[in-house]
Parts: sequence; C-alpha cells; structure tokens
Amino acid sequence: MKSLFRHRETDADMTVAALPMDEKRATAFGLMKIDEEGRIIEFAEKPKGDQLKAMQVDTTILGLDDERAKEMPFIASMGIYVVSKDVMLNLLREKFPGANDFGSEVIPGATSIGMRVQAYLYDGYWEDIGTIEAFYNANLGITKKPVPDFSFYDRSSPIYTQPRYLPPSKMLDADVTDSVIGEGCVIKNCKIHHSVVGLRSCISEGAIIEDTLLMGADYYETDADRRFLAARGSEFQLIINNDNVQEAARETDGYFIKSGIVTVIKDALIPSGTVI
Repeated sequence: MKSLFRHRETDADMTVAALPMDEKRATAFGLMKIDEEGRIIEFAEKPKGDQLKAMQVDTTILGLDDERAKEMPFIASMGIYVVSKDVMLNLLREKFPGANDFGSEVIPGATSIGMRVQAYLYDGYWEDIGTIEAFYNANLGITKKPVPDFSFYDRSSPIYTQPRYLPPSKMLDADVTDSVIGEGCVIKNCKIHHSVVGLRSCISEGAIIEDTLLMGADYYETDADRRFLAARGSEFQLIINNDNVQEAARETDGYFIKSGIVTVIKDALIPSGTVI
C-alpha cells in the first residue's frame, strides 16, 4: 500500500518498485537511474558489459552508507508496478500497441516520451527466485542464525499457506540442527544440518543431509515402493559436488548442475554407489 500512496503523492503516471543491487545479480534485472526527486530518467532491461557499467549510480541517494553503496551500485526494478488506469490504456492501445514486454519495452518507452515514471524505494525483505542459485539461497536463508533472512513467526506480518491437513513431523533418534522441517515428515536415525526439508519427506537410517533443499513429496511411499527401490539398489549415493563443477547437463542420469548446485530431477532414481 505504501507504493500506492507514494504513486499518488508524486502524481506519477507509473511507479516502479526498486531496490539497491550488487553487480553479480544486476544483469538479471531491469536497472534504472533516478534524479534527486526519485524520477526515473533512464531504464535498461538486463544490461551487460559496457551497458551495465553505464547504469552504475551513487546509491547513497537511497539512504545507503558509503560501504553499502560501493557493494550495491545499481538500482534494480522489482517487477512490481503501479500504473494509473488511463495511462495504462494509453500506453498499450495508443503508444506501444505492439509491445510484448512491460519491463523492456513499455517502461523505457514511457520514460522516453516524457511520462512521469517514479521509483518507489523499498527497504524490506525481497528476493528474486528466477534462478536455481537464487531459489536455493533464498530457502536456506531462513535457517540462518541468530537472525534469518526472513521470519515466518512475526505476528504483525502473518504468512498464510495452503492447508494440507498433514500430521506433525516425527523425528526418531535424529540429529537435526539449523534446519526447517516441513509438515508430515518421518525422520529416523539420521543427521540433518543447515537444510530445508519439504513436506512428506521420509528420511531413513544413516542418511546425512547438509546444506540441502529437499522439495518434499506429493505422496507417501508405500511398502511396495520401498521394495522396488531396494531391488533397484538405490540405497547409497554421495551427492557433494566434490570437484566443484559449475555446469553439467546430466538429465539422462537424473540430475544436472547449475551454478555449482546439484539438482536431482523429480522422480529420478539415482543408482546405489553413485558419487556426484
């Protein structure tokens, strides 16, 4: 709602939610330059190379101290917009009827024809999860201590999710540290550290899980499923990326590696004795 109030206060045609960004992630976002009133004077969608360097700004204008401003010299669009109704209709029907993308075509176009495109500077928690690396880091960020990147336990900002009516998770002789465990899990005689375990996960004796995001399961295994897996020899695997491989397309083997993160494909069967 604050962005809507800001949109009205500045009498903007369009307001773009924005936040400071470091160079490593900047190429994945629309970047902008703003004047002293927060008005967007230049916009570039996912720039690279010299175009990226040209979008660097002094982010102390956002309230960052000198050290943080050096770490985050870009202003990135969050992909969240407030647009006045008449302005939206005019842009899409009259000015840019052939546009297919709001970020790369409509916003730069609105800026170029002199519309008042305003930046709303957001300073709360927000993560883009459009890549494997970002998704992984955002999830493990909730296990940080003493203060996680985001808390689900703030009574002033409740988080609601789909009710699944699963039983509480059960842990038997398990060593679980710095982790988050979803609903309906059965965890037996294993070690879990710095991980997020999704709903209905069944983790058996002897397993060691560290720095891992388990997405969980759509349904519980049956006795027949377990006998089938045992017969196929899927009892032991070592998934640690010991060689620090950054990219590998091994989908036919049931996994791939992106940004150094090993991702096991849903329903894949990794043979016993496999070392990744």
